[in-house]
Amino acid sequence: MLITVLKSKLHMAAVSATQLYYEGSIGIDKELMDKAGLYAGEKVQVLNFNNSSRFETYVIEGMKGEISLRGPAAKLGKKGDKLIILAYGMVEASEAKSIKPKIILLNERNEVKG
Repeated sequence: MLITVLKSKLHMAAVSATQLYYEGSIGIDKELMDKAGLYAGEKVQVLNFNNSSRFETYVIEGMKGEISLRGPAAKLGKKGDKLIILAYGMVEASEAKSIKPKIILLNERNEVKG
């Protein structure tokens, strides 16, 4: 049996920009994508601390420091809002305990803490 487990997490990402008239997605700094193991086009769940919205979209590669809400997602947050961005993978139940998600803690400039 396959189960869904957390594989990647960007914690306390700050929205750097919104762009309503766009095809839709979330732009994420390429370095952060690499550190978290996220891929362009990958489905993610986004949780907004400031307004409690939760939504799913897909990742596109962004510029340095970028966490941008694009398309309809732009109405679910504003510049400065704090987000948790989650990605999941499907594994056999027997493998679930061995999965170690990549959790990246960010500061207010979307830089890795530590």
